[in-house]
Amino acid sequence: MFITASAVSHQIKNLEQHLGVNLFKRNKRRVELTPIGTRYLVSINQALNGIDVATQDITSNPKMDIVRISVAPNFLIRWLIPRLSRFQSKHPDVELQINSSNQPVDLKAFNTDMAVYFGHGDWHDIDVELLYNVSLVPVCSKALLKDKHPLKSPQDLQHYPLIHVSKRLYEWPEWLDISNIEYSGFSRGLQLSSSQLATTAARENLGVALADRTLSSPEIESGKLIMPFDILLDSQKAFYLAHNKNPMMTYGMRVFKEWVIDEVQNDISEPKN
Repeated sequence: MFITASAVSHQIKNLEQHLGVNLFKRNKRRVELTPIGTRYLVSINQALNGIDVATQDITSNPKMDIVRISVAPNFLIRWLIPRLSRFQSKHPDVELQINSSNQPVDLKAFNTDMAVYFGHGDWHDIDVELLYNVSLVPVCSKALLKDKHPLKSPQDLQHYPLIHVSKRLYEWPEWLDISNIEYSGFSRGLQLSSSQLATTAARENLGVALADRTLSSPEIESGKLIMPFDILLDSQKAFYLAHNKNPMMTYGMRVFKEWVIDEVQNDISEPKN
């Protein structure tokens, strides 16, 4: 650090006087942290590591624009990752640092620049841009259709396990209701914690799930998933791109926002076979 040991000792004493506690236990030949000092080190270590990471980002990539993004898992796996190579080809000077979260994160507290949220769009103190409204359709595997009970009408679903998202158990009853089918007599089948897991379970022949039609369209078009009935349930929710209000938008944030919106609009406008 290019400073003398006595200067370090002096600064530590100043810090201890400021805090009103002893951080170190001083013996004749060694210095040890006190219990309070140990606790203080643990508390500030995360902040110091954050400073170190931020410094390394700038010094190692001085010309690279970094954007930290939190993304809902289903959107990340089924929509964003398959398209990321297009963004990287178009903007090689922007590095995306992505984490996955089922819950909206505090953009300021978690040092996050932007986020893709799933919900009603009623978040306060942030700017949100609607990406698209989510409609749900039943999906299953081809293998499931080889059962002795073909899916000729929604009523035939009673012969199969229905895969539910545990926090949204109302979705299947609502879909059956708009299909003019009584929910009584239907097995709950299987409950999973996320839409991503529910859709994966359907693909693995575990039952029939309600899936986001937009996110599942590549698997439906490729035949990995079958959509036995083209009856849509409006989930009353949507995916949104969010960022703090009145931020100083960096180049990376701006081009990522423009790219995501363009890609979503292209998906929605393209006819599906």
